[in-house]
Amino acid sequence: MSLILSLLLLQAAPHAMPGEATVDPYVASNANAGATPFTGDAMVKAFHGQDGINRVVDGMVTLAYADPVIGEIFTSHDKVRLKRTLVEQFCYILNAGCVYSGRDMARSHKDLGVQRKDMNRLVELLQQAMRAEKIDFQAQNRFLSKLAPMHHDVVGR
Repeated sequence: MSLILSLLLLQAAPHAMPGEATVDPYVASNANAGATPFTGDAMVKAFHGQDGINRVVDGMVTLAYADPVIGEIFTSHDKVRLKRTLVEQFCYILNAGCVYSGRDMARSHKDLGVQRKDMNRLVELLQQAMRAEKIDFQAQNRFLSKLAPMHHDVVGR
């Protein structure tokens, strides 16, 4: 499929996929992912490709929903959509051939009341999921450095 056709389909795609709750319309764009992708294939290889990215996201989301510290934040949210958009976001940033169809970080987290301690706990859970996938510590840190600037849009003031 051509890049132009893919982009047109992404723009025209529903904002919620089957099994997801509806969301208010927005303009889908890779710019919403909150970071520029890595170049080359070293990072996607370190994450064991798209299958590894899926396992990391699944592990992190499972841990987050069950977590006694931050689980409360997630309980009223669409788990299916969260997993899908996180996979897209991570896959896009890791240069694994995906596009990001989710909202921007500020709109996604608006009114959630996420505090710095909550964000720190989520990072710990992401690290745990990356360790379970046996991702090299240096690759974990490189990825976290791409995600870190997003805390300004995620953490409530």
